[in-house]
Amino acid sequence: MNKRYLNWILPVLAFGMILLQSCGGSTESSESGEDATIGADIEKPQLTFGFIKLTDMAPLAIAKELGYFEDEGLYVTIEAQSNWKNVLDRVIDGQLDGSHMLAGQPIAAGAGFGRQAELVTPFSMDLNGNGITVSNDVWAKMKPNVPKGPDGKPVHPIKADALKPVIAEYKNAGNPFKMGMVFPVSTHNYEIRYWLAAAGINPGFYTADNIQGQIDADVLLSVTPPPQMPATLEAGTIYGYCVGEPWNQQAVFKGIGVPVTTNYDIWKNNPEKVFVMTKKFVEENPNTAKAVTKALIRAGKWLDDPANRPKAVGILSMPDYVGADSVVIANSMTGTFEFEKGDKREMPDFNVFYKYNATYPFFSDGIWFLTQMRRWGQIPESKPKEWYENTIKNIYRPDVWLNAAKELVAEGKIPAEDIPDTDGYKEPTKDFIDGTLYDGKDPIGYINSFKIGNKD
Repeated sequence: MNKRYLNWILPVLAFGMILLQSCGGSTESSESGEDATIGADIEKPQLTFGFIKLTDMAPLAIAKELGYFEDEGLYVTIEAQSNWKNVLDRVIDGQLDGSHMLAGQPIAAGAGFGRQAELVTPFSMDLNGNGITVSNDVWAKMKPNVPKGPDGKPVHPIKADALKPVIAEYKNAGNPFKMGMVFPVSTHNYEIRYWLAAAGINPGFYTADNIQGQIDADVLLSVTPPPQMPATLEAGTIYGYCVGEPWNQQAVFKGIGVPVTTNYDIWKNNPEKVFVMTKKFVEENPNTAKAVTKALIRAGKWLDDPANRPKAVGILSMPDYVGADSVVIANSMTGTFEFEKGDKREMPDFNVFYKYNATYPFFSDGIWFLTQMRRWGQIPESKPKEWYENTIKNIYRPDVWLNAAKELVAEGKIPAEDIPDTDGYKEPTKDFIDGTLYDGKDPIGYINSFKIGNKD
């Protein structure tokens, strides 16, 4: 039966059941059947969620297409949005009940940068998934600076040290070096800044008078919506960009650019997107929020079974979702990643949706984004350590995640060992491209450890 028809008719049938019961009617299932309890406590069963056309929206598409939302008594419509600002505004204004969102967006809204609002995330959608791509011309200039392995291919990870002399060449010719990222508080902005700064390249600072973040910049970073990245690169408006898939592989597919690194190499198993609702929505609809989280956890688990990735690629390639060619999506979603054309490498963890506790909203992950906002001036003044912890605990909601996960364990849908034993903080790690130690419980020390960036 057509799924769109189901999404229309099921709420109507449910409403009819309510009328029947209110008139004294009864059914066999309402007396003894387990199905009668599905969605019984859901405060708002009909929901509309947003997303941007990127492969990491996959948990939403899978939860819908495989019926996980319906299993929880939810009837969900998923709508593609034009850009990240639109996503944020529509969630805040209540036009969307929730959305696929950049990890930095709810954090910035709560920390006072950009539009302010009380947003929460009970679910982290994925790990990794981004890349940095440069034009063919820039790659031709970078490549001689990159060490080669015994097979003659570039040695990865490729650091921005190889780009530094290229930037100098452009600058000496009076040509500012321009690169794109998707949003001022996106993971992409912080990742490309981290990659550049690790090589001594200043990506610029934000001030009250320069909201583009280009003060003292060696590279001029600007915002470009993800689906427009390849065309903007091809037009020569920018010389490189940081974006999620499939828009790095699209550059390879079209022969217009070369991905030089991924965010797995910049920060191994970094959080990427989150699912966001308003604090008001979660407080008024706690059972609904829990049900949504349950469906998304199940979707993440299904996605991380390699046998399911080909089916996931087919779903994501549908026009209603990512809408890119399935061959392009499969390049990264099926355990490989293509750099220079023909240089396809095994990368099983490029897209992670469940393992490594990917769905759990760790406080330490959120605090990392706060440290980068402070490092680059989006948070203009020094803050005490306690501010970082208190701020993130108002936004990241592992309590909602835990309630959802415990129900899934009781239902036999996930194993108990998939619930992390944690205080909300990951162990300190040096899994960054420059080897700098990050401890989420010491944000001030972390900020001060960098040569380029604000100091507190």
